[in-house]
Amino acid sequence: MPASGTSSIVDSEVVGPLPSYDNRPLATGSAAEVYATLGSCPDGLLHSEAAERLKRFGANTLAKSQGKSWLVKFASNFTHLMAILLWAAGLVGFLAHMPQLGVAIWLVNIVNGSFSFWQEYRAEKAAEALKQLLPARVTVRRQGELRSVPAEELVPGDVMLLEEGDRVSADARIVKAVELRVNQSVLTGESAPVEKDARPALYGSRPGPQSHNVVLAGTTVECGHGEAVVFATGMKTEFGKIASLTQSVIEEPSPLQKEMGRVTRIITALSTGIGIAFFLLAVLVAQVDPGHGFVFALGMIVAFVPEGMVPAVTLSLAMGVQRMARRNALVKRLSAVETLGCTSVILTDKTGTLTKNEMTVRELWVARRKLTVTGVGYAPEGAILSQDAHGHAPVDLTTDSDLCEVLIACVLCNNARFSPTNPGASQWRVLGDPTEGALRVLARKGRLDEDLISQAFPRLRELPFSPDRKRMTTVHQRRDTRVAFVKGAVRETLLLCNRIRLGGNEVVLSEQMRQEILTANDEFAKSGLRVLAVAERELPAWLAGWLPENIECDLVFLGLVGMMDPPHPEVAEAVEKCQAAGIRVVMITGDYGLTAESIARRVGIVRAARARIMTGDELDSLDDSRLQAALSEEIIFARTTPAQKLRIVTAFQKAGYIVAVTGDGVNDAPALRKADIGVAMGGIGTDVAKESADMILLDDNFASIVNAVEEGRTVYANIRRFAIYVFNSNMAEAVPFVALLFSRGAIPLPLTLMQVLSVDLGTDMVPAIALGAEPPEPGVMQRPPRSLKEPLLNWPVLARALLWYGAIESIAAMSSYFYLNWQNGWPTIPLAAEGSVAYRMATTMTLAGIVATQVGAVLCCRSDHASIFSLGLLTNRLVLLGIFVEVSLLGLLIYAPPLQSIFNTAPLAASDLAFAFAWAPAIVVCDELRKWCIRRRNGRLARS
Repeated sequence: MPASGTSSIVDSEVVGPLPSYDNRPLATGSAAEVYATLGSCPDGLLHSEAAERLKRFGANTLAKSQGKSWLVKFASNFTHLMAILLWAAGLVGFLAHMPQLGVAIWLVNIVNGSFSFWQEYRAEKAAEALKQLLPARVTVRRQGELRSVPAEELVPGDVMLLEEGDRVSADARIVKAVELRVNQSVLTGESAPVEKDARPALYGSRPGPQSHNVVLAGTTVECGHGEAVVFATGMKTEFGKIASLTQSVIEEPSPLQKEMGRVTRIITALSTGIGIAFFLLAVLVAQVDPGHGFVFALGMIVAFVPEGMVPAVTLSLAMGVQRMARRNALVKRLSAVETLGCTSVILTDKTGTLTKNEMTVRELWVARRKLTVTGVGYAPEGAILSQDAHGHAPVDLTTDSDLCEVLIACVLCNNARFSPTNPGASQWRVLGDPTEGALRVLARKGRLDEDLISQAFPRLRELPFSPDRKRMTTVHQRRDTRVAFVKGAVRETLLLCNRIRLGGNEVVLSEQMRQEILTANDEFAKSGLRVLAVAERELPAWLAGWLPENIECDLVFLGLVGMMDPPHPEVAEAVEKCQAAGIRVVMITGDYGLTAESIARRVGIVRAARARIMTGDELDSLDDSRLQAALSEEIIFARTTPAQKLRIVTAFQKAGYIVAVTGDGVNDAPALRKADIGVAMGGIGTDVAKESADMILLDDNFASIVNAVEEGRTVYANIRRFAIYVFNSNMAEAVPFVALLFSRGAIPLPLTLMQVLSVDLGTDMVPAIALGAEPPEPGVMQRPPRSLKEPLLNWPVLARALLWYGAIESIAAMSSYFYLNWQNGWPTIPLAAEGSVAYRMATTMTLAGIVATQVGAVLCCRSDHASIFSLGLLTNRLVLLGIFVEVSLLGLLIYAPPLQSIFNTAPLAASDLAFAFAWAPAIVVCDELRKWCIRRRNGRLARS
C-alpha cells in the first residue's frame, strides 16, 4: 500500500482493468485491503495521480446513446414510401409539361415532411430530460485535504465523503460509516432506505446493490455520514450498466407506423396499377393519343393518391398530443399516441404510480382500544379520533397519557425529517425513511410539539434497525433517568415485553392481552396495513454497555401503529376502466410481494382469492415456455431486477400483447425502452427513465395512463374517420377521367388535375383535420383493444368510402357537370374547346359538386352508426370551422382571378351553386337512412 499522500498510479499491467463487481476483495476485504486493491490511501490520491487516472479511465459520465442525428430524422420524413410516391408524381408532372402540377405536388411533400419533423422535434424538446444524471460536485479527500470536485472528474481510488442528502456519484466501498442509510430505489425499486456500514462482507460476496458496505452511483444518502473509496465510474457503475442495457434495446416501429406503411404500399400499388391499366385502355381501346393517355393515367394516379392524408394523420396525432398534455400526459413521439389505443396490457410499477409514495398512519391500537387517524400523505393535516357511543371525536393528549407516550416514542425513535418542497408548497417531502416520516406526521396530527420533546429527551445512543432484530432503539435522557424507545416488527417486539401501559400505569402483560395485540395486528395486516409495535423501557442506573440484548428486554408495550402507502384515489376507477376495456394490468415491483399484493387488491388489480406472486429468483428458475404459461395467471412480479423486467416485457410481447410499461427509476429504463409504449413518471422519475420513455406522466398518476389510452383509441378512430372522408372524394375525382376514356373523348374531361389537387390539398384539409379532433365516442373504453391484424383500410372502410360516399359524390359531380353543360348547349362543344369559358365553367361545376357533397360527408363521417343529430353540431366546433374554410376556399377558386388561371376555373351563377350544394343535404339524408337501418338491425340482433 502506498504511503499516505505519496501513492502513485500502478501500471495497467499490474492493476488490470477497471475494478468491477466481480472483484470480491472490494466487498470482503478490510479497509486497508480496499485501499491497497485500488492503489489509494486514507488521505486520498495525489492531484497529479487523479489527473492521470482521469485520462486512463475516462470521465465519470454516461455514454450517450448513439441515436439518429437530427439530419437523419429530418431526411426520413422525405424518404418514406408515400413521400417517394409524391416525388415521383411531381417528376411525372414536369415530364408531362405541367410544371405547375409538379411544383404543387413537391410543395405538398415539403410541407408534409417539414411539419412532421417539427412536431416530433417540439415533442422531444418539450420532454427532454435533464442531462445532469449525477450531481454537479462531490467532496473528496486528495493529498489529505478536502476538496469539492466536479462529479465527472471522480476516478477509482478517490476517497469520497458522504453526507445526508448527497447523491452518490460513483460506485464505492464504504470504509467509514455512522448511522448511514441510503435510498437505492432508483436501482432496486425498493422505497425503504438501506442501512450501510463498513464491515467486510462474507467471503465470496461481490459488491452490488445488496451489499451492506457498498454505495452505488445514483443513490441518495438519507441519513448519517461516512467515507467510501471509489472503485467504478461512468459506464462501469451499476447505474452505467443499466444505461448500457437500455441503449442496447432496439426501438421497434409503432403499430401505427407499420399500418401507415402498409396503407402506403396499398395506395401506391392501387394508384399505380389503375394508372397503368387505364393508360393501356386509353391507348389500345379508346385509341387515345399516347400523350393524352399519359396525362390521363397521371390524372388517375393523382386522383387515387390521398396527398392530404400524411399531414392529416400528423395533425391528428399532434392534436392528440395536445389533448393528452392537458390530461397530464406528455408524449415525446407522435406515433406513441395511437400505440396507446391498442395497448392490451399495462405493466405498472407500484410506488409512486399506483400509490402516492407517501406512507400514512391510518390506525392505532393503544391501551386496548382502536384509534383512527385522518388525513393522507405527509402534509400534517388531520386528527387522531376515538370512537364512542356518540361517534368519532378527536383525542385530547392532555387527558390521554397512553397515546401521548406512543407519540413521544414515534418522535424520538426516529431519524426522519420532513418539510415543504419549497416555500408555500402544498406538497411535503420526507428526508429519511418514509415509515419514520409517517410517524412524525402522526405526532403532528396529535398536536405534539416535536422540538420541545427532542429538547426534553436528548438522544444518548441509537441501536439501528437490523434485519436480524427487526427493531430500532434509541436511548434518551429523561430528567434523572435514561429511557429506551423501541419500534419494530410486532411479534419480535412483543416477545420482549412483559408489561403494558394502561391508564397511565404499567401493568403485567397477560396472555389474554398478548392475544388481543396479535388479533389487532392480524386485522390491520388483512386491511393491507404495515404494522409496527412501539415499546419503551426505563433503564436501570447500574446498566452498563449498549448492547441490544442488554437494552431491548423487560419492555413496556405501548401500542401498535398501522400505516400504508395510500393509492391515488383515482387508481381503482382507472383499473376498472382498463378491465372493462379488455386491458390487463400487471404489477411489477422491486418491493416485497405481500405488500404489493395488498395494494393490488385494494385497487382491483387482483380479484382472485389467490394470486401468484413471482419473485425475481423464481423468474430466473423458469424457462421461456414456463414463463409464457405463467402469464395467463393472475400474477404479481416482485423483487425484480432490470434484466428481469426486460424479460417480462419481452415475454408479454411474444405472447401477442401490445405492452405499456410504467416506471420511474433507472432500473425501469430498459423495460421502458423495450415496451411498445414506455411511460415514465414526471415528478419522481429519474432522467434515465424519462429519456427511455415515449410518454411522461406529469402527475405520476396511473389514472392518467387510462386517460391517455382513451385518447389513443379516439385518435385511431379519428384517423379512420378522416381516411374515409379523404377517400370519399377519390372516387368522384376518378370518375371524370373514366367518363373521358369510355366516351372516347365525346365527354370533355370534367375535372382537371389541378382541380383534383385543389380538393385533396385545399378544400378537404381543414374538415379532415377537424375530424381528428372528434371527442371520444360513447363506449370507446367498453370495447377490447383493436387487433393488430385488423388493417386501417379494411374492406368495410374502403367500401363505405368508395362505393357509398364515393358513389354519391360521383353522381353529384357528374350531374353538376352535365347540368352546366346542358345549360350551355352541350354536346355541341368540341373537345378542342377545353380552354373556353363554358368548358371552364363546366369543370368548375364538377369541382363545386364534389366540394358540396364533401360538406355533407364531413358531418356523416363523424360517427359510424349514431345520427349526427344525436351528436350535436357544437360538440366539435372545428367541423363547422372546416366547412366554413372549405366553402370559402371554393369561393376563392371560383371568383379570384389569380386562382382562376391556375386552377382552370370560372365564375358560376347563384343558381348553378344552388344546384351543386343541394347535394350536401342529400348525402346527409342518404347516410342517415343507412345508419338508421344499421341501428335497427343491431337492435334486433341484441334482442335476439
